[in-house]
Amino acid sequence: MKVHHIPFQDTGYFSKIICDYLDKKTELSQFYENFPDLEGFKKQLLLRSKFEINKRKFLVEVLNKQYNSTNVSELTLKNIQSLAKTTSYTITTGHQLNIFTGPLYFLYKIITAINLTKVLKKEFPSYNFVPVYWMATEDHDFEEINYFNFKKHKITWNKQSSGAVGRLETKDIDQAFDEFSALVGTTKNATFLKELFKNAYLNHSNLTDATRYLVNVLFRDYGLVIIDGDDTQLKQQFVPIIEDELLNNTSFNKVSKTNKLLSKDYNIQVNPREINLFYLKDNLRERIIFKNNQYIINNTIISFSEEEILNELSNFPNRFSPNVIMRPLFQEMVLPNLGYIGGGGELAYWFQLKHYFEAENTPFPILLLRNSVLLASEKQVLKSTKLNISLQELFINQQQLISKKIKELSKIDIDFSKQKEHLKQQFIHLKELAKLTNISFLGAVNAQEKKQLNGLNNLEKRLLRAQKRKLSDVVERIRILQNELFPNQSLEERTRNFSEMYLKLGDDFIPMLVKAIQPLQLEFSIIEY
Repeated sequence: MKVHHIPFQDTGYFSKIICDYLDKKTELSQFYENFPDLEGFKKQLLLRSKFEINKRKFLVEVLNKQYNSTNVSELTLKNIQSLAKTTSYTITTGHQLNIFTGPLYFLYKIITAINLTKVLKKEFPSYNFVPVYWMATEDHDFEEINYFNFKKHKITWNKQSSGAVGRLETKDIDQAFDEFSALVGTTKNATFLKELFKNAYLNHSNLTDATRYLVNVLFRDYGLVIIDGDDTQLKQQFVPIIEDELLNNTSFNKVSKTNKLLSKDYNIQVNPREINLFYLKDNLRERIIFKNNQYIINNTIISFSEEEILNELSNFPNRFSPNVIMRPLFQEMVLPNLGYIGGGGELAYWFQLKHYFEAENTPFPILLLRNSVLLASEKQVLKSTKLNISLQELFINQQQLISKKIKELSKIDIDFSKQKEHLKQQFIHLKELAKLTNISFLGAVNAQEKKQLNGLNNLEKRLLRAQKRKLSDVVERIRILQNELFPNQSLEERTRNFSEMYLKLGDDFIPMLVKAIQPLQLEFSIIEY
């Protein structure tokens, strides 16, 4: 195995706000607390120690209860128990309950968290650091999670869904299992994958338990702790914040002000509602809307007066579900957390939340961009070398890459930049003559310049097309290679499921990733296997 790195900024796949964050641009500094480096974590430890959650033993009790029917590893159990100590802190990532983990980057998020705890333990040995996966069990966007891709096939769980996805029964997922089983084969690795799917989804009654089982099997040897926020006891701790939201619209007011500042330089990822809460019951997760002095549950006939909804909150805190604006605060109040690991889109909305955290007197965590990985076999890297394509060039748009390589390989010069520049210089002189004779001629000169430049551009394109036909074998080899590495002309990690790689590498796959991923390097990794 070899690991190559290129800056995130040079891939063309990351937004301006993420690139500026990595470059530590001053325009963004007011929207986060500490930067994700060792010095930043040293400061974060001091900051978090001043906000010590006083219910650590309560957290441990909840986690033990959630793990009650799970075959937990000694390391995970040790990590859970350690959270009772004031010297233990978490590093957290969160994700939806995608079927069979969904795209590859789900694994990369978790491994980034696992490896960061190792780095921090080495740097700060008197503390304990626990990797945590926060399951997005209350999410209701079933269409985003009900499938995964396997060798150009889309394996889909066809089901009518409403309410929180974690509560969905898995009794009708057998059709997806049968389809996957027919495609995956009969090798030793294929048998493991089929048994893993079967034991997770067919032998557990709901999606939360199925996902906990699946992720625990994959990562229990690394001490990963999995937590479910759809928990009455955890929600009880969040009641004062929920009440504040219902009565004062605090998140809406704070985030709206932040958005005005942030939007001067960046696109806004999410916009807050006046109340950023859902009302949650089985088969129901709908927005809470305040209208005509009533708290109305959207798309239902349910409504509450102020007194009634506060009584409902007091008696049933589990019926109140934070949306994307408030869930991060819930997470940070429940866990003794130092840092959150997310993708570019996630971090973009976290930047909108710092002032809201300040209003609720909660430390804002360090934000770390998850590791991104391109998996390339030795054979694929060799093909790239033979085509004279650098690893960084593989990230270029396919048509631009082909044009670039055709120009490099052609024995004739297809780049007319010099000719076009010479033509522009000639027309500068002609424009001066037009001004000296009759200013009305200037329009005709400009039109002629445009015509001739267009002519050169068209000639350049025709020559390039001709060379592509002449070098069609090279063009096809470039297309095949890039399509293998970038399915659907997108990052592999956003499309491919881990099962394809497990078929090839088996039990060596996850250890290979753990060995390769370096969380604080802040660069895109290309793993040559």
